[in-house]
Amino acid sequence: MRQKVRLIQQYIPWLLLLLGIDIFAAFSLWIADVQAFYAMITVILLSSVLLFSSVCGILVHREEKRNQAFLAFLNKPDEYQEELLIENLCPAQRESVRLLGRTLRNKQIAYESLQMQIDDYEEYVESWAHETKTPLSLLTLLLDNRRDELPAAMDSKLDHIRNRMQESIDQILFYARLKSTRKDYLFEPVHILSCIEEVLEDYKPLLEEKQFQIQFCMSDDTVYTDQKGLRFLLRQIISNSIKYCRNEPELNFNSFEAENRYVFVIKDNGIGVRSCDLPFLFEKGFTGDSGKERKKATGMGLYLAKEMAGDLNITLQVNSEWGKGFEIRIFFPLVDSVAEFRQNSHPAPPAQPFDADSS
Repeated sequence: MRQKVRLIQQYIPWLLLLLGIDIFAAFSLWIADVQAFYAMITVILLSSVLLFSSVCGILVHREEKRNQAFLAFLNKPDEYQEELLIENLCPAQRESVRLLGRTLRNKQIAYESLQMQIDDYEEYVESWAHETKTPLSLLTLLLDNRRDELPAAMDSKLDHIRNRMQESIDQILFYARLKSTRKDYLFEPVHILSCIEEVLEDYKPLLEEKQFQIQFCMSDDTVYTDQKGLRFLLRQIISNSIKYCRNEPELNFNSFEAENRYVFVIKDNGIGVRSCDLPFLFEKGFTGDSGKERKKATGMGLYLAKEMAGDLNITLQVNSEWGKGFEIRIFFPLVDSVAEFRQNSHPAPPAQPFDADSS
C-alpha cells in the first residue's frame, strides 16, 4: 500500500489540477442553475470519485509495469529487455535508455572477460600449488629417510626451505578455499591438544634448532570445529612465533572456560608487536612497523587466520607489548553436539586486541 501511495505522490500536481477543473465545472453549474446543481450533486460526487479512482489505478498500474520492466532490464540489460522497457516510456526517455543499455552491455562484456581471466589465473595458481606438492613430498621423504647422511647445516637449511614452501602452498590453497562459494568444512569433535601437537610436529626441526621451550598447562579438551581449518589457523600462529623469536624462546599453551566459551591461549616471548600496530594486525597485507624482521613478511598469515576463524565461528583476540612477546586467544563456543553448534552459530566478532589486565 505504501508503495502505491509513493507512486501516486509524484502525480499530485496533475491530480490537483484535475480536481480544480472538476470543482470549477461544478461551481459553474451552480452559478448557471442552482436547482440543476442540487439535482446533479450526487452524480457529480460519484463521477468525481470514480474518475479519481480510475486515474489513480491506471497511474499505479503503469508505474508498476514500468518499474518491473526497469528491474528486468537492470538484471539482464540485453536488447530484448531494453525494448520492453522502452515500450513503457515516453519518447523523451527512450534515447537515454538506449544509451544506458549500450553502456551496461559494454560493461558486462568487460566484466565477463575480466572474470574469465581471474578464473584462469586462480585455476593456474591452484594447479601450480598442487603440482608443487609432489617435489615437496620428495624433499620431505629425503629429509626423513636420509637425515643422518646430511650435514647438520644442510639439513637445517633444507628443513627451513621445506617448511617455508609448505606454509606458502597451504596459504594459497586455503586462500582459494576461503574465497570459494562452496566450502567443504566438516565440523566434528576435535581434541585441541592433539591438534596443536600435530602442528608442533610439523615444525619440530625448526623448534629444536632455535631451542624452543614448550610448556602445556591444559588438558586434551574437545571443541567442535573443522580440523583442517583449525590446524591451518594454528600453523599461522606457530609460524609467526618461530619467525619472530629471540634468545631462549618459549611457547606456552593453556586453556580455560569463560562466558560459556572455551578459550585456548598461545603465548610466546618473542619480539612482540608495537601497540600502534595491534588494531591493524589482521588486515590483508599489513606488516607494521615492528622491526626489520617484519619488513620481509607478506602480511597474509594472520589475515588468513582471521578469515578462517570467521568461517569456523571462532573469535581471535591478541595482546602484545613491544619486546615482551605476543599472546593470542582463540575463543570456541561451548556446545555438546554439531546440531547445537549450527543452531547457536553466528558470525564471529572481528579479531581484535584485548586488555590483558581485564582478563
